[in-house]
Amino acid sequence: MKTLLLTRRFPDATIAAAQALFDVTIRDRTDGLSVEDAATALQSFDAILCTLGDRFSDMAFAVPDKRCGMIGSFGVGFNHIDVAAAQAAGIHVSNTPDVLTDATADLAMTLILMTARRAGEGERLVRSGGWDGWHPTQMLGTHVTGKRIGIIGMGRIGQAVARRAHFGFGMKVIYFNRSPKDVDFPARQVDDLHGLMSQADIVVVTVPGGGANTHLVDAAALGQMTDGAVFVNIARGDVVDEAAMIAELARGRISAGLDVYDKEPMVPDALKVLENVVLLPHLGSAALETREAMGQMALDNIVAWAEGRPLPQALWTV
Repeated sequence: MKTLLLTRRFPDATIAAAQALFDVTIRDRTDGLSVEDAATALQSFDAILCTLGDRFSDMAFAVPDKRCGMIGSFGVGFNHIDVAAAQAAGIHVSNTPDVLTDATADLAMTLILMTARRAGEGERLVRSGGWDGWHPTQMLGTHVTGKRIGIIGMGRIGQAVARRAHFGFGMKVIYFNRSPKDVDFPARQVDDLHGLMSQADIVVVTVPGGGANTHLVDAAALGQMTDGAVFVNIARGDVVDEAAMIAELARGRISAGLDVYDKEPMVPDALKVLENVVLLPHLGSAALETREAMGQMALDNIVAWAEGRPLPQALWTV
């Protein structure tokens, strides 16, 4: 029986399914593997089910005598794995696209609504005991219905957000995508990122993290946003220049809803003290049905590798 490392305590259904097929070791911790731990895992197990925060860098793959032949990543993003280094080492890699699209798009709408209507600030007011009753000008936010939404990255999640915005809230949709992208609902592609940032009332980031997308949304791009605009990031923290974003928020020109951060789980104190930002703890796919489906998809890829079949969701295959 092949050995399998689970780098976190995944949903019970995932663990049970894995234990029925493999000799399973569970790393019962919430923090990710360090580079050194990842390197040791590559030497010690036939397969690894990992996730965000596990540092499978090029240095991890540089260790000799690697036993691992397969890494199944739990999540659609994979910037925690150096896929090129895995390819050079002859190790298969897969991810879990599609199954978390709806849950993540739903969370984008949650952040849009919470930020525009100042829901986080309002809840803090109630919990603190500082609410003195309703009055006509208290905590005035802004409408979402009918606004113009700008999507950065029109992949599966970007399109799911756009559909919800257009069909659910009557929003006008514009989007920036590095390559031409046709969609089956009313939307207009914008040629450059700055053009999108300057035209949108609400901006939502949905591109993958890492690589060329690191700090894609930089100080110049953020500076193009109109006064009162809402900025939402459900992608990866490194896509945004966090210091530049904090500076814009501190000026009070824009507001933001964030589910991801550059150095997770560290959230800068400068963000925590701002009232015009909603902060969530990376809840994008945090629905039980979604996480169970992600676990099963990751396992399906590991099983395919173990049986010598093509991986259904391969990022790299030997």
